[in-house]
Amino acid sequence: VLEKTLLLLASVLSLGTLALDNGLMRTPPMGWLAWERFRCDIDCDQDPKNCISENLFTDMADRLSQDGWKDLGYVYVNIDDCWSSKERDKKGRLQPDPKRFPGGIPKLARYMHDRGLKLGIYGDMGTLTCGGYPGTPLDKIDIDAKTFAEWEVDMLKFDGCYSNEVEQQQGYPLMSKALNATGRPIAYSCSWPAYSGGLPPKVNYTQLGEICNLWRNYDDIQDSWDSVLNIIDWFFDNQDVIAPAAGPGRWNDPDMLIVGDFGLSLEQSRTQMALWAIMAAPLFMSNDLRTISAEARSILQNKIAIGINQDPLGFQGRRLVKEKSGIEVFWRQLSNDTSALVFFSRRTDMPYRYKTSLSKLSYPTGYYKIVDVFTQKGSSLKDSADFVVSVNPTGVVMWYVSAPAKLDPNQFHGGGKLKGPASRSDKHGIRRVLL
Repeated sequence: VLEKTLLLLASVLSLGTLALDNGLMRTPPMGWLAWERFRCDIDCDQDPKNCISENLFTDMADRLSQDGWKDLGYVYVNIDDCWSSKERDKKGRLQPDPKRFPGGIPKLARYMHDRGLKLGIYGDMGTLTCGGYPGTPLDKIDIDAKTFAEWEVDMLKFDGCYSNEVEQQQGYPLMSKALNATGRPIAYSCSWPAYSGGLPPKVNYTQLGEICNLWRNYDDIQDSWDSVLNIIDWFFDNQDVIAPAAGPGRWNDPDMLIVGDFGLSLEQSRTQMALWAIMAAPLFMSNDLRTISAEARSILQNKIAIGINQDPLGFQGRRLVKEKSGIEVFWRQLSNDTSALVFFSRRTDMPYRYKTSLSKLSYPTGYYKIVDVFTQKGSSLKDSADFVVSVNPTGVVMWYVSAPAKLDPNQFHGGGKLKGPASRSDKHGIRRVLL
């Protein structure tokens, strides 16, 4: 056992400056993930529409490809826990539950690829998955990576239940190396930091950026406002530590979007979408796309919010201001000297009128074109001019802010809407003023 451990340690040390050079996820990944909404429902006899089965994933693929999601960037369809048989096959390989996935994973991958989508799968760096299915201990990492590649899987979420700190230190880098060695580009999501408290010195964010495309830092999201708020607080309270780790190909993951489920109001749904965009977070929805409301769809399909999230600079945004009034202001630097601002209210009483100016938020001198992300109304602001935003309880006002310029305020007319020729949509769906 000691010899085996020393060999594994030697192989980890030999990784040295290994970078996850797979060229994937240069912007935050987008798609759909089963876990929060469908959990470990395996009762296909009593609940055939909602159980973890190939039918659930083909249903979601159909919705992504037919209802406009794929065209906006939502391309991953990700299986989570409870997909496999309770036993490996005779060759030691993982295998899907034959009743729930009769066509096998390769058939599911082909179904996705034929529709321009990608398939994600779930594994666990331990003896068992969190749901009690076969895990991927150290001696199974190579065979499981090869199996996923043979199945033409596009992404692996690697959880950490039933493993210890030493095994995680070895296993997460080894799986990165094993996935790279398959020759198939497989995006790699590590849950490692979430099992180590999410912060240095236990978490080495430099190393994570070298071996993983994204990583879970914190607890699983639940279908509640309290859960969303806890995640927001943790990520922004620790922004000085975690934000610098993010960038093209390597992302902090605050977990799934629960917009369209049961726990969030309309205002809270906008808040989650807005702050996940500010955080450059992966946008993995966990909801039922077959029955989603028009209101939830409009939030998740908001082209300006998606454009901000997908900005190629890959800068993770920050909280600038935390007022005693319960108002907080968040900012994200975007390409071409543009930016995004979010005004968020923690209040639960009534809309709050918050007064500030761009110069107070450290914007340089100039005129700015503002687009409200959720109303899509435009206006012009000088940096020194005070303005008031009315922010609903537990809600947000989100702005896309142009680069500073000598802008003629007369370019705008009644209602703050843009004159026709004064703007166009860029490739990210963001309305940009033609200066």
